[in-house]
Amino acid sequence: MRELESSLQQFGEFLLKARLVKETAAPYCVRFVRQFLTRPANDGPLADRVQQFCENLERAGAHDWQVHQAEQALRLYFVNFLNRTDWRTGSAQASVDAEGRVVPLPALEALRSRIRTRHYSYRTECSYVDWVRRLLAYAAEQQGAPRPRLNAETVRDFLTHLAVKRGVAASTQNQAMCAALFLCREVLGLSVEGLSEGVQAKRGRHLPVVLSVPETAALLDALRGTARLMACLIYGGGLRVSECCELRVKDLDFDQGLVFVRSGKGDKDRSTLLAEAGRDELRAHLAKTSALYRQDRTSGVAGVWMPHALDRKYPNAGREPGWFWVFPSETLSTDPRAGVVRRHHVSDSLVQKAVKTAAATARIHKPVSVHTLRHSFATHLLLSGVDIRQIQEYLGHANVETTMIYTHVVKDLRSPARSPLDALLASRQS
Repeated sequence: MRELESSLQQFGEFLLKARLVKETAAPYCVRFVRQFLTRPANDGPLADRVQQFCENLERAGAHDWQVHQAEQALRLYFVNFLNRTDWRTGSAQASVDAEGRVVPLPALEALRSRIRTRHYSYRTECSYVDWVRRLLAYAAEQQGAPRPRLNAETVRDFLTHLAVKRGVAASTQNQAMCAALFLCREVLGLSVEGLSEGVQAKRGRHLPVVLSVPETAALLDALRGTARLMACLIYGGGLRVSECCELRVKDLDFDQGLVFVRSGKGDKDRSTLLAEAGRDELRAHLAKTSALYRQDRTSGVAGVWMPHALDRKYPNAGREPGWFWVFPSETLSTDPRAGVVRRHHVSDSLVQKAVKTAAATARIHKPVSVHTLRHSFATHLLLSGVDIRQIQEYLGHANVETTMIYTHVVKDLRSPARSPLDALLASRQS
């Protein structure tokens, strides 16, 4: 018992030192861990024991925020404090029962495992899991059973429901189809031959929204702080918003004027331009984030997330300043895959919302988003006479045909045809 109390006291000091929770919440976290460790233990996996403990709290009348606090406290104790690696190792359950019906939770866990085996991005994982959850909910509602049967007809009905009843875009429908096909083929082992050809939506060609140079200047002038710095990097180098958020300090080369994008779309690396304008502001920003980096190291916070299991090959790399985020979040958060509480990069919603507000302030009535700055970067380079192949390299397009879409915008901007109405009025005035 003394060893337990000594460990809990060290855990409480660890929480306060690392600032993982508020000072007022630390005693409650210690209490939940004590309650978990002193209850009768079973031989099941740790994840199952924690889930059962939280379910018992809920049955006892605990509020939702208390159950969440208990789960977070146990996660901090086992993963961050004790460095346990078996947090997510639960009991293996079949995705399909004896009657051929899909069991939702094990199916979703198996889906995540297959996605990670294929090295898909975390965004793809979230999208696929969300669509599969919707598919299972739709099938359960139609069949009146919590464990529905899945086949090609069920998936076809779901996609028809999305297109006819929900009115989703073609790209959205195709994304849902890809998630359903992945579930059926890779997880459930079902035959859905011919489904992709039969229900794939036809996508039309749409020109990108592009700002003029004065509109771009007005938009950037309406931005402030970190959001403006991120927008300048995106427009100056044609970055995607996720690529800007995930930049590390080592990826900025001020001497050569380059930004290195690591593991971009398609898990590809590339280099692009680092504009001269704003470099002083960027250096000042890095000086501020270095103070946050030193605070994390002093507090003992886990290192930043490392790709491709580099944290096992180089255990201390996540604590090195070069791997720290260029745009770190002000708060700590839980790594959704590893379960470790660490500092992540800022959410893309920060710059997304700021750009929307800035567009309204600048009285730009086009449907402006952060991605519009990437389109404007490519279009303005074309207007300046930069070769299309070079722009393809900057943008990271696999095929030059993808980059050629901007030539249609440039053609209209360089030599717009004269309207017949203008010619008519000019002839009357003469």
